[in-house]
Amino acid sequence: MKKLFSFFCFLFCIFILFGVGCSSKIKNAPVTRTGFAFDTVVSITIYDEKKADVLDTCLAICEKYESLFSTTQEGSDIWNINHSNGSAVAVSYDTAQLIQSALLYCDLSNGMLDITLRPLSEAWNISGQMKEASENPDYEYTIPSAQTLSELLTHVNYKNVLITDETGSMVGYNDILSENNRYFATLKDSQSAIDLGFIAKGFIADHLKAYLLSEGIDSGIISLGGNILLIGSKPDGSSYHIGIQKPFAGGNEVITTIQNCDGSVVSSGCYERYFLLDEKNEIIYHHIFDTKTGYPVQNDLLGVTILSDSSLQGDALSTYCYMLGLDEGLAYVRSLDNLEAIFITKDFEVVTSY
Repeated sequence: MKKLFSFFCFLFCIFILFGVGCSSKIKNAPVTRTGFAFDTVVSITIYDEKKADVLDTCLAICEKYESLFSTTQEGSDIWNINHSNGSAVAVSYDTAQLIQSALLYCDLSNGMLDITLRPLSEAWNISGQMKEASENPDYEYTIPSAQTLSELLTHVNYKNVLITDETGSMVGYNDILSENNRYFATLKDSQSAIDLGFIAKGFIADHLKAYLLSEGIDSGIISLGGNILLIGSKPDGSSYHIGIQKPFAGGNEVITTIQNCDGSVVSSGCYERYFLLDEKNEIIYHHIFDTKTGYPVQNDLLGVTILSDSSLQGDALSTYCYMLGLDEGLAYVRSLDNLEAIFITKDFEVVTSY
């Protein structure tokens, strides 16, 4: 009987061990949902098959934020502000937060970043012209006249964007907002318009991560175009390997790789949305504009990747450091704590801040 009892105990232990092993494998199996929002592919992966339904909520969150922050979707908070003719517009708590963050970075950059650049970017219509060229081989790219740019620049000033609370009090760039209050945004210049493209994806990625953490997800990857936000490490405790795209190369060709855990990796550059007037012309007309000249920024860089804890911060600073150029960008990054950067020069040299 003792031998028989021991045999059954042995079988039971094997069953438990096997069951735990299978459960662990199921839990650690990667599950991905993919969608399209903010003019880019959204991909979210978690390593917990039992909680796959949270990914549907993530895509719903993306849809919610697009309905608030889109410049083209009629009825969005941003669309309403841009069509308000200078009147105050009631906005959601999230929109107020995002505008406040954007204004803070506009101020920190001394206006190099500016959320009122939309009329200028519409005049250039980089993405639209790229689409036209892809559909019509005879299409010829055009650039706005100097007179047009000069006129549009008179309406570029982030200080024309105001946030007030329900009492009419001004909200400062560093004030803490409350979900229990109502907020209003005013664009004082009726010929201006705002666009939060340089920071919105970072804001959304941070909120997606916060939601997933609240649901007990401890391992995963959030990808919103050039924004990668990591949750924890891989299930085995190792770091994620992130490839940094080689400018102007195929989407799968990388120029360098990094290892990272639980951090943000955000890239900006001139190689995603751009055109050349002439193949021999070295001027790259892209979507990052100089707020002093109205023309795309021209310097010694092709791209910048920011490594930080916050995707919102990485979104804003990758654009800002690209605008600063290599030397000033390096100096700026090295002046900050808990932040690193990778710069890619026009000679395809990889320069890091660490």
